[in-house]
Amino acid sequence: MVPKFFHLFSFIFLLFLLIPFLYFSHATPHQSAKQSSSALDFLKPLIGTRKGSKAIGLSQLKKYLSNLGYLSNDNSNNPSHDNDDLFDDNLELAIKKFQQFVKLTVNGFLDANTVAKLHQPRCGVPDFAHRNRTQFQYTGSKYNFFPGEPKWPPTKRNLTYSFPLGTRIDLNLAILSATRMWANVSPFKFTFIPDYDKADIKISLQRRDHGDGSPFDGSGGILAHAFAPTDGRLHYDQDEKWWYGVLPGAYDLETVGLHELGHILGLAHSNDGGSIMWPYIGNGFRKGIGQDDINGLKALYNYK
Repeated sequence: MVPKFFHLFSFIFLLFLLIPFLYFSHATPHQSAKQSSSALDFLKPLIGTRKGSKAIGLSQLKKYLSNLGYLSNDNSNNPSHDNDDLFDDNLELAIKKFQQFVKLTVNGFLDANTVAKLHQPRCGVPDFAHRNRTQFQYTGSKYNFFPGEPKWPPTKRNLTYSFPLGTRIDLNLAILSATRMWANVSPFKFTFIPDYDKADIKISLQRRDHGDGSPFDGSGGILAHAFAPTDGRLHYDQDEKWWYGVLPGAYDLETVGLHELGHILGLAHSNDGGSIMWPYIGNGFRKGIGQDDINGLKALYNYK
């Protein structure tokens, strides 16, 4: 017979686990309806800007596109304009690559549709950090991999994951759901362990410069990022409005976690808008794994 004090202890322990969830469920109903400023608001005055013009904010745009893999600061053709506010040839080429990837009209200037897409919050992993290409031609939807196609070794199909102590409980729940979804379409299993340092996948909320070489930019802009196998780090931007579920004005912890776990497994960004590996996500929105994502994992890990 189980002692009564054991049941009492179990109840107290369960209550302890639920308190943070109850707190976040009621204390952050996200101030929700207000439209907050974005780290990318510098883009708005740039509508209509094209090659040959100068405008405040173009240097920031160059840095942003460089971080996303569209613009190389190592290009020796025109190095003097890498960090200034001149719309030069390199920027025009970067804009065309971007427009092609997100399936906009390819015209090389900052029309309203291009600026609107650039302004949308997204994953911080570069779109062109994969597959050495001199031309960027996409004829339909296609998954992508990181340079060298890194993946987990055949002996590693049960991946452990963990969070730092004190992590909000709804993030735990979101990742539990996301790992189950990936497990349903892949040869991988995912197991939570309490030892953060020993986990294969380390998931945390971070802010601004957090020591991994890819600083966050505050509210708006970059929502999260993760690293290719077998690094295992997955970071959410703590300055964003997060929610486990669909809530106007907030980003779904599960959907973003599902996307970033795709990077952890070895998938880079897809230009299939229906793929979970499409780099953009709106607030108040939930999304699942698409066929393009499944095809990518099958190609990478050679399973049926």
